[in-house]
Amino acid sequence: MPDAGLLAALRGIAPDGAGLGWADPCAVYPLRPGEALPGAVPARLREFAAGRFAARMAMGNQAQAIPQGADRAPVWPGGLVGSISHTRAACLAVVMSAARCRGIGVDLEADTPLEPELWEAILRPEERIGMTGAQAKSVFCAKEAAYKAQYAISRTLYGFDAMRVQMQGDRFAAVFVQPVPPFASGDQIAGRIVRAAGHVLALAQI
Repeated sequence: MPDAGLLAALRGIAPDGAGLGWADPCAVYPLRPGEALPGAVPARLREFAAGRFAARMAMGNQAQAIPQGADRAPVWPGGLVGSISHTRAACLAVVMSAARCRGIGVDLEADTPLEPELWEAILRPEERIGMTGAQAKSVFCAKEAAYKAQYAISRTLYGFDAMRVQMQGDRFAAVFVQPVPPFASGDQIAGRIVRAAGHVLALAQI
């Protein structure tokens, strides 16, 4: 059954008009034609199928296929933008009309401190000052959501050091500190972040 706490948390930070979906990554869901994932191990295939099921739920169309592109990103039906995220315990998806939103990103992480060995790769030097492990996980989650939101526009891969996250309560701004065309240094992506049902959940929108 869907986790009411996670769905309520996502509903609380999602923009008006967003479609939301949930799935259990340990369950078995059917794939639609065009959603093949060649060579995937069973656990990865279950996660992939759960993500597609959650996305179709968010779209309100259980028959719609969502293929994987050459860059491994979901290929959303025309007129839609969306995002999928999962942990070992849950999978969430959010979908918006492209007429109302240029890009949207959701990220879901287990609510555990970010491992110290990952700090240097994920946090900029100024972000590490006075940071706790729980705060560091929030910054990681926010950066992931912002990256997914911008990718629909830039189609560009970049490292965690390309952004600096500024937190204020349950809101954040992910600030580009280097250009990622069409984004310039100083451009910001706004988002919200919450903790619910043992998870950290972030959503960013452009």
